[in-house]
Amino acid sequence: MYSFKAVPVFVTGAGRGIGKRLAIGFAARGARVGLLARSKAELDLCHLEIEHAGGSALRLRADTGDYEQVTAAVERMRVQFGAYPQVLICSAAILGPIGPFGESNPKSWQEVIQTNLVGSLNACRAVLPQMQQRRSGKIILLSGGGTTPARPNFALHEASKTALIRFVETLAEEVSDSNIQVNCLAPGVAYTHMTDQILAAGERAGWQEIEEAKQVRMTGGVPAEKQIELALFLASEQSNHISGRLIDVRDDWKKLRDKTVNADLYRLRRVQKG
Repeated sequence: MYSFKAVPVFVTGAGRGIGKRLAIGFAARGARVGLLARSKAELDLCHLEIEHAGGSALRLRADTGDYEQVTAAVERMRVQFGAYPQVLICSAAILGPIGPFGESNPKSWQEVIQTNLVGSLNACRAVLPQMQQRRSGKIILLSGGGTTPARPNFALHEASKTALIRFVETLAEEVSDSNIQVNCLAPGVAYTHMTDQILAAGERAGWQEIEEAKQVRMTGGVPAEKQIELALFLASEQSNHISGRLIDVRDDWKKLRDKTVNADLYRLRRVQKG
């Protein structure tokens, strides 16, 4: 349905998890995908899967928490693909400390904020000047599972992800005159390395989290196709009228394709139609 033939797409956190899923999904639609991650082994595997399927990808080993490394990666994409990214997907994230906040080590907080929040800010800052000059662009940031309801024992992760949503709402307003759309995608619960981290944490994660993680490990959680389909929509021209929103894979988002979006719908507070 959506074609991204030769469109440069920049994906952070592309080595594993949902970032890898989305990178492979865009490559299957013809996009030239810049794969950014810290692990060489994970990058190599994702790159191999894309190329074996006939896609085009570029490995970009970097730390999103380092702005200079991110800008250098963007420049490498321009040199390799002949154009700057037209689509940015920020997926790089870590869970951070699991357990009661009152027992957490303050030294562990910085890595969570640096990866989940600052890393996304760095990527957005690196691509924005070219998008504004071109007067078009799509930016998609991934949110977390506790950004709307509370999620006990994951305070740092959810605080960093909630901050991202407010950033998206604000940035969307700033760049609206440049025809750049910025949105948050809530991918739902899927089986990733984070699932195993929750199970390994045991009681510190809380019984509800453990039960959900066990179920996700058995079922796989939200199918990759649903996450990819929503990301493709948000990166396409069909969503040019949607910006500054938090859209969940479980939302009835397909009705948004041809309709004006209510001013308060799908904001951070998740105001729904009454």
